[in-house]
Amino acid sequence: MKHILTDSLTPYVGKVLSLYLELPETPLRTNLYDQKCAAELQFRSVPLDLIEAAFLLGSLRRLLRPPGALPLSPIRSLAYFQPVIDELLACPLSNSYVGYLRSKMKPFARKKLTESMEKDSTYRLQKPADSEDR
Repeated sequence: MKHILTDSLTPYVGKVLSLYLELPETPLRTNLYDQKCAAELQFRSVPLDLIEAAFLLGSLRRLLRPPGALPLSPIRSLAYFQPVIDELLACPLSNSYVGYLRSKMKPFARKKLTESMEKDSTYRLQKPADSEDR
């Protein structure tokens, strides 16, 4: 079997990972498995605009659930979006609908940045256990 990963990421894989990390409910960094998934998408020649649409659709399906719905487990991998990518390969969205999804995502896009900044500042404010300032 041919190895998909290379020593450096291709621009396509880099773009897929960047789009993935911009989503509000994804991890703050990718892992080797995410890179492999992105490389497989490139190998399958999945268009980047379709991947973006799948990321938006999959994320908004989670974010716009009814208020009383049970919480979902966190997204831990780019592979979470594979069923949505397959769905859109079978039945692509119109450009106008993708634009609508982008507009619906805007309020949530800031959420991840704010949360990561809060976590980072909380981490920096904690003193080590052996600190003399106790």
